[in-house]
Amino acid sequence: MNTPLSYKDAGVDIDAGDALVERIKPLAKKTMREGVLAGIGGFGALFEVPKRYKEPVLVSGTDGVGTKLKLAFEWNMHDTVGIDLVAMSVNDVLVQGAEPLFFLDYFACGKLDVDTAAAVVGGIAKGCELSGCALIGGETAEMPGMYPAGEYDLAGFAVGAVEKSKILNGHNVQAGDVVLGLASAGVHSNGFSLVRKVIERAGSNAPATLDGQPFKQAIMAPTRLYVKSVLAALGSEQNAQAHTQNGGIKALAHITGGGLLENIPRVLPDGLAAHLRAGSWPQTELFAWLQATAGIDDIEMNRTFNNGIGMVVVVDAAHAQAIAEVLGAHGEAVHTLGVIAPRGAGAAVVVA
Repeated sequence: MNTPLSYKDAGVDIDAGDALVERIKPLAKKTMREGVLAGIGGFGALFEVPKRYKEPVLVSGTDGVGTKLKLAFEWNMHDTVGIDLVAMSVNDVLVQGAEPLFFLDYFACGKLDVDTAAAVVGGIAKGCELSGCALIGGETAEMPGMYPAGEYDLAGFAVGAVEKSKILNGHNVQAGDVVLGLASAGVHSNGFSLVRKVIERAGSNAPATLDGQPFKQAIMAPTRLYVKSVLAALGSEQNAQAHTQNGGIKALAHITGGGLLENIPRVLPDGLAAHLRAGSWPQTELFAWLQATAGIDDIEMNRTFNNGIGMVVVVDAAHAQAIAEVLGAHGEAVHTLGVIAPRGAGAAVVVA
């Protein structure tokens, strides 16, 4: 007679999954906000769009963390990649002028390690808390044979809302507008296939510190969350006054894969280009080391990495200083990168 086989014998530990859910619940509870009707534990999470919106438009975004996870596995650093996961989606939603409302995550692994998963989800909850959105659901998938031991994958999903009349799409961007850049926290979550090659090339010659942080912490610094500062600027009296004159903040670009050169054109009308001044923002030790070790030119740096600028803000010239001051008052390091100009036959982004 064959010995009975359980789900656990097949590699799926239901008890571990239940234990993880219990670990997650208090973390998620800290992210609760207006609108949450039912969160973690049900088959679906319920959220009511806040009544202060007159004509709400929902804005959604999804992303992962990419090959940065390979370093998280290798270095056993799991507590910040969850922040990356949240930031990659909520910063994208923010670009439309939307307030992130709620977030869901997907965590997949071959064998569930409750401590590792709890560290990852702890980072997700922290990211949600810092961006003012609720962690109201998710999925933990234990799939034996799908992933190598000790590895996992992540995906995140954010939903935000914006008044229909206040959607940012760059349609009113015009020549003469000013391009502001908000400093990044480091590499964020893009370009890590190259970062890992650079680390491999450097070997034991990698520096002990970069920008005042231990090497590994500098490399793994989580993606900066721009939500609260940018929403504050969008809702500021300065922006409201400028908006009545068809001014203020006109477009936002989250600088992710493709860097400055590929992301800024996504929010520019046809026929316009962004002319950025080389040296108008500082190159950190981290990016200087990556560039020198990889042996790549400035163009490759600006199309592979954020290169020190994580969010771009296009604003009319008359109100650029006032908007920059609001952003600075909310913790952002703001740099005036350049201006919008007619494109002509040139590139959509010129750094010179």
